[in-house]
Amino acid sequence: MCDFELVSREEWGARPPKSTESMANPVPYVIIHHTYQPPACSSTEECIKAMQWMQDLHQLQNKWNDIGYSFVVGGDGKVYVGRGWSTVGAHSPSYNNQSIGISLIGDWRSELPPSRQLDAVHNLIRCGIEMEKIKPDYRLFGHKQVRMGTECPGDRLFEEISSWNHFSTDPPFVWVPKKLES
Repeated sequence: MCDFELVSREEWGARPPKSTESMANPVPYVIIHHTYQPPACSSTEECIKAMQWMQDLHQLQNKWNDIGYSFVVGGDGKVYVGRGWSTVGAHSPSYNNQSIGISLIGDWRSELPPSRQLDAVHNLIRCGIEMEKIKPDYRLFGHKQVRMGTECPGDRLFEEISSWNHFSTDPPFVWVPKKLES
């Protein structure tokens, strides 16, 4: 059903989450991110190291329950399971319990991710619809549209996703961090 290689949490060496919260499917939103750090990876070995680095950052430094994203796509064209389809993420405040957060490993401010990375994102979304995890009429946003004060997913990637089906210029709400409210 799904036309991409899925790397399980066990395969990339994930630690167990500190806790989980179930999320109802299908969700109405898909939020696209870039990792910025770690940098782009092109081999599975590099991408696995990037996943482990992100989980360390998110769990140990940020004190989150787990890696924040639902899925992460590497430059090797593989999709890495973060929190998965039906667990609340920590990627977009106010959207975490009603969206799939997909991050592309790398800094995509000035460069476009490789086509195999972009193709994997398209295939992941299509699979989510087929599996009834994402609503067929879902709305797609770049992270910076739903959270004030971030460049994510990077200008070049944002320009790319702006041309995709389901891209929306009209998010229902935008989260503003306390430091930006004043």
